[in-house]
Amino acid sequence: MPNGVVKFAEFELDRGRYELRRGDNVLKLEKIPMELLVLLVENNGQLVTRDEIVERIWGRDVFLDTEHGINTAIRKIRQALGDDPEQPRFLQTVTGKGYRFIAATAAISSVHGNGSQGAPRPELADTPPADFRPERLDGANADREIPAAAIATKPTVVVAAVITLVAVAIAGGLIWRTRPAKHLTDKDTIVLGEFANSTGDAVFDGTLREGLAVELQQSPFLSLLSDQEVHESLQMMGKPANAQLIPEVTREVCIRTGSVVAVEGSIALIGTRYNLILKAIDCASGDLFASSEAQASDKSHVLDALGNAASAIRKKLGESLGSLQRYNTPLRQMTTPSLEALQAFNLGSSARGSGDDLAAVQFFERATQLDPNFAMAYDAMGDAHGDIGETVLSAEEIAKAYGLRAEVGEREKLLIEAEFHNLNTGDLVKVRRICEVGVRTYPRETGFRIDLGSVSYSLGQYEGGIGENREILRVRPNSSYVYRQLLLGHLALNQIEDAEAIAREAHAKGVDANLEALLYGIAFYRDDDAEMARQAARAMGMPGEDLLLAMEADTSAFHGHLGKARQLSRRAADSAERASEKETAAGYFAVAALREALFGNAASARQEIAATKLRSSGRDVEYGLALALAYAGEEGQARALSEDLDMRFPEDTIVHFNYVPVLRAKLALLHSNPQEALDNLAVATPYEFGLPSFSFYNWPNLYPAYVRGEAYLAANRGKEAAAEFQKILTHRGLVLNEPIGALAHLGMARAYALDGDTANSRAAYQDFLALWRDGDPNLPVLWQAKAEYAKLQ
Repeated sequence: MPNGVVKFAEFELDRGRYELRRGDNVLKLEKIPMELLVLLVENNGQLVTRDEIVERIWGRDVFLDTEHGINTAIRKIRQALGDDPEQPRFLQTVTGKGYRFIAATAAISSVHGNGSQGAPRPELADTPPADFRPERLDGANADREIPAAAIATKPTVVVAAVITLVAVAIAGGLIWRTRPAKHLTDKDTIVLGEFANSTGDAVFDGTLREGLAVELQQSPFLSLLSDQEVHESLQMMGKPANAQLIPEVTREVCIRTGSVVAVEGSIALIGTRYNLILKAIDCASGDLFASSEAQASDKSHVLDALGNAASAIRKKLGESLGSLQRYNTPLRQMTTPSLEALQAFNLGSSARGSGDDLAAVQFFERATQLDPNFAMAYDAMGDAHGDIGETVLSAEEIAKAYGLRAEVGEREKLLIEAEFHNLNTGDLVKVRRICEVGVRTYPRETGFRIDLGSVSYSLGQYEGGIGENREILRVRPNSSYVYRQLLLGHLALNQIEDAEAIAREAHAKGVDANLEALLYGIAFYRDDDAEMARQAARAMGMPGEDLLLAMEADTSAFHGHLGKARQLSRRAADSAERASEKETAAGYFAVAALREALFGNAASARQEIAATKLRSSGRDVEYGLALALAYAGEEGQARALSEDLDMRFPEDTIVHFNYVPVLRAKLALLHSNPQEALDNLAVATPYEFGLPSFSFYNWPNLYPAYVRGEAYLAANRGKEAAAEFQKILTHRGLVLNEPIGALAHLGMARAYALDGDTANSRAAYQDFLALWRDGDPNLPVLWQAKAEYAKLQ
């Protein structure tokens, strides 16, 4: 070791005397911490790995717990230097790698102490210090280093040294092992890069990455950054959403998202055999974290080899043997034995991650054509159809996945079962139970929390849903879906400032959350016409413009402009049809029909209904049609649809606690039986503040309260009627621009009039007439309101 004195800050390190001084004071530092400090200072500014430390201080072939020894030595150095590991001046920790000395140093001459400068370092003693007590290593000596004498190489002391080491290890409970491998924790996230394909066979492009993702996702311990989050990160980096995840790009995504490891793969054809290599790279340092390798004798066994390599790297990344044994379904069983089908599935996943659900559907359909037993492809296709509002197709495809679920892994099985019951049986209690199991088994899988949040919103339990989405955002801080859900939940609770804060947070992060419809809702709540127009204009010509057109139609109708509303609804339906969203288009016709019927235009309602029946028989659309028919006085058709809903959805929570009770109540009112209507609506009370529809379109909200208010009016119970209409007026963020939001003012006026409260009745009529002050003059409900108001004068 070179002799000499090195100065840094207020300290001097005398390497010849093996002393650390501050001014005239010699600081106490034992041999191993001192030797480590010298090593770090000699390599000032450079990373010194833990392996290099072990080799320098203990030698290569040591079987002691060197991890503990290094940690103790670093702690004692920091104590001597007064260094804070959180804000270091001298020693910087490079997590999982080693340490770096970061202070500026300068060589100086020194005359401290007695004896000549640069005296040779004294030989290490052949025996431990007198005060060292191996039998007390777990107590008083727990922080002491094993003396260097214990690894002395002099022939006369080798046997004694070995005996000493054994005694120390046994007495202190040290584990005899080689240096431990670095492991991930259950808080770390992995980013998957591309698979380098040198075989010349394009079928492996994207396919092996997809297969590896499926393999790793069945682990409850590991967590992968989703494709959607990868695409969002790429966009924030100024790159195309479909940019190739070459190592440099993958590592940047990894660092940006706070992930820890990037896993890269390669496949090569050597003779007739395929060689697969997986490498886990530390994103912060670029160093190798772990690796695995497997071979396939031919192309048909490549997926098996990939599964073997994935299992090996799962173990090396820190997953327990028990977990590996339990959650290790073969890849070809979980997905498909067809490389071509898996490649189509990968293309669909990529398209969906970049927001192109229509393209994703086509790829997933291709995958199921290549392999009709590909459960995950049916499930993914159902999800994509659901995202564009095609709930009938979504339910059919999820049902196919449900029928094939026996072959998939535990995670996928739970997700498919939750989706099946959500879309097909509609049993929200069962969905919640499945998702609670999913959260316990896969605490880092956001899909289960997404469903729990959705179920909470459907049942009107918004605080719980917001909590679930907050938890997702903690794990997935750039999720556009979660930002939409959070904004929706706060809006439903009239927490407008909180909703706006969510929107600002998403904007500050650069998250493109497609918030136009929800921001339009906030603007409507605030009576901000200019902002509504701005949000609607932003959506025109973009995916999702149909929803803004439909909301503009509702706003027009809310103010009595029914002619304009008809035109906008038709434009919305046309836009949805152009995007191949036929069920969504049918929903716009159903809502238009319901508006007409509510406002007294029975003939126009029937025309809209005729157009709708050609397009869909989905649950929500059928309910809208049945309710429109009931308000249009078409009892027979309304009853038939009500019974059909009851029969087709025997377990559906929304159908049996919202839709059917409302329909039966309205049919009872057609027979002037208000008490029967009230009896039917009793079961709806616990859930009436929920979001019953599958989409962001809020048209069916709070109809149980509105029809109950009508029933109380028919029973001449004004006070109770007013309380029901007040629910609608109070929950403005939930009702927004639904037609019943305007008609509730008229209901309040009639309720006050029944109670003889002329002043409040007159005020409520004025509120309604002010909303419709320039409304279409030929609307029946407007004539009635004006006539009733005139009688109060």
